[in-house]
Amino acid sequence: MYILAVNLFGSLADIMSRAYGPALAISGMIGTLMALFVIQDKPYKVLGLFVTRKFKRAEHNHKYAILIPARNEETVIGNLINSIKKQDYPQDLITIFVVADNCTDNTAQIAREKGAICYEHHNPDERTKGFALKYLFEQIQRDYGITSFEGYFIFDSDNLLKKDYISRMNDSFDAGEKIITSYRATKNFSENWIASTYALHWLRSIRTRHRARSFLHLATNIQGTGFLFASEIVKDGWKYTSLTEDRALTADCVVEGYEISYNDEAIFYDEQPVSLKVALRQRLRWSKGHLQAFAESGWGLFKNIFIDPHTQRYEDDKWYNYTWRTIRHRFMSFDTFAQLLPKNIINIFRWIIVYLILYPFFCSQFGLDNIRILYNSTWLAHGITHIFGDITVSLPAGAETYVLTILIEIWVRIYYRIGLYFFKTLEAVYLFIIENKRMPKISIWKKILYCFTWPTFDIIGRYTQYVALFKKVEWKPIPHKSEITIDDISQD
Repeated sequence: MYILAVNLFGSLADIMSRAYGPALAISGMIGTLMALFVIQDKPYKVLGLFVTRKFKRAEHNHKYAILIPARNEETVIGNLINSIKKQDYPQDLITIFVVADNCTDNTAQIAREKGAICYEHHNPDERTKGFALKYLFEQIQRDYGITSFEGYFIFDSDNLLKKDYISRMNDSFDAGEKIITSYRATKNFSENWIASTYALHWLRSIRTRHRARSFLHLATNIQGTGFLFASEIVKDGWKYTSLTEDRALTADCVVEGYEISYNDEAIFYDEQPVSLKVALRQRLRWSKGHLQAFAESGWGLFKNIFIDPHTQRYEDDKWYNYTWRTIRHRFMSFDTFAQLLPKNIINIFRWIIVYLILYPFFCSQFGLDNIRILYNSTWLAHGITHIFGDITVSLPAGAETYVLTILIEIWVRIYYRIGLYFFKTLEAVYLFIIENKRMPKISIWKKILYCFTWPTFDIIGRYTQYVALFKKVEWKPIPHKSEITIDDISQD
């Protein structure tokens, strides 16, 4: 039996070791392609440090509807509506709609008492925020007509709006922008380390995504709440009912040729999770929705990179004007496709197939010769190598080498991730410095703590993507308990 097992292993090792070379070459090509899809990220980060798009004050005030999907939000819904009522924008041009979605509390009653028009949606089979918005748009179409409003805001119930929020967003809308997102601040930033990771994530998005893309008149991405879009976007109703309706809306609008702009002066506040259990549940939903959005819209975006059927050509159009518009649209499609592309999943499968399956068989056939186990591109690796020098491993051919190679590859990957973890802390330092004036007052000790806990946001995001690939995920509400009001924030 032992001899048979050895022979079988030898035959398998021979086949797998032969496949290693071609698989490594294919993996290299895929890696080059993955690098191509992030080539624009570093220029965005540099540009976002210095510039963002500015909008002149609007000449006209436009008529808006504010939509608030709410699931058992009696604690916070009143504070949001109060902050809307305190806007410096003409109240006769604002209509507040709330959809009490499968609620079992007093959300609907409080919304009506505060002056909102409230519809109640009771359908336990339609439990996502997207379904709530779909129902709400159906009621608005029936009772008012979707085009009776020029634009629609969407907010979560826990949000609060700075006094001039709608006025600043109106500046962008009056300038001709059809979809605009805004500055997302956090009302419970310093409540604990979990909330701080979310708060820093939204600030990172502003600096590395929104500012540069908006400045270049490209398409940034919608992020769930705090955005405005023209009624023409939903003239046929709301159709985005997946787990992450914001990603689906973003992709669909880019396919249709819309820019997605950002207004840095329009500030709203939201509440972040403080429970690790709730955070993990939410991140798993985001990851699953990300995969769904890519499955639904990825092909349309990819086609648009090469074939642009949406850029309109006008009668008096100069060829260079049309050419520039279609190049910009194709690049927006490439950029949005790159954001949706599940690169982490592609890369983990590359690693598993090439380095965890095939490479150990190759080494079992030919052995290991002075393989460096403390070398990679992170600062941690460079520092340790500088202190201790190269640490290498040499092993003869054989089944033992197969097992040891697997262990070495797992170690090298963990070591690489640890190096990235420490490098990511510098990102938090950067955000604390560059966004200091807009942050709440936080002690220096908490800032130091939050710098070291910040990388967990991306770590959780990476591994929830892996889980989401195989797990069925249902939408569940995030509990909101903060009683902070816009007056509290203004006084601070």
